Amino acid sequence: MKPIPTFTKSEHQFLRELILKSKNATNTQEANLLSKELDRAIISKESDLDPSIIRINSFVTIEDVKAKKQMTIQIVLPSAADLKESKISILAPISVAIIGFKENDQVDWELPAGVKTLKIIAVNNEEVHTA
Repeated sequence: MKPIPTFTKSEHQFLRELILKSKNATNTQEANLLSKELDRAIISKESDLDPSIIRINSFVTIEDVKAKKQMTIQIVLPSAADLKESKISILAPISVAIIGFKENDQVDWELPAGVKTLKIIAVNNEEVHTA
């Protein structure tokens, strides 16, 4: 069963506004998927939020379960995205697949070639400054 994402109220609102402002022909599918995740999300108080939950600006190590390959990325706002620095836009498919989940969760990431299962290995929020 797919885990349920968790967000703070301010992050939840911010992401809703971002979807409305950023939706365009190239990211409609991701925006719709993110919107669906927000619809089913748990809203948590900032003080009660599990520190291992993936948020905007989180550094995340994920593993492709089948290929046994790991990668570390940072989830950022679209304007700060930079693939060379592994900074991935919150509206990119991989970010939409993992935002709001936490360490040890496994999520499915739909790709044109099929579904990949990703395991969240580590989350670092120490340097996170939320929106």
